[in-house]
Amino acid sequence: MAAAPARCGGGGLSVCLASAGVVKALQVAAFTLAWTHSIEKTAWQEDWLVTPAGLTLQQARIKGTGAGMEPPPEARLVDGWFQWSPQPVQRAEVVLGNSGAAGEWHLCHAGRCQTLSEIFGHPIGANVTTMSVCRDP
Repeated sequence: MAAAPARCGGGGLSVCLASAGVVKALQVAAFTLAWTHSIEKTAWQEDWLVTPAGLTLQQARIKGTGAGMEPPPEARLVDGWFQWSPQPVQRAEVVLGNSGAAGEWHLCHAGRCQTLSEIFGHPIGANVTTMSVCRDP
């Protein structure tokens, strides 16, 4: 998943990532956001859809339970993951914080995952990253 200039163009959807004044655009219509819970050190994944109206969470998965990460009652255990599909809500933006206690956020698409630092080309550190649908200027 290569970072592209921060503009749409070409008629495709893109997700824009903004951190510390730098914006990167990724031409994807869907992606998985993956990370490790900072306290429990347990894997968490979310599948997102990029639409003209915003970002929509399609499914969430956690590889266990613990402090601040209890799956909802509708979650089902599948292959060791608690999985559920939340009510679809389109979000204008999603803010990703980074305490530095559990590693980095990973964006996965087409079988390939990259950390935010890899996408931006430099360490993100504790900077906040905002995800949104790229808008034409």
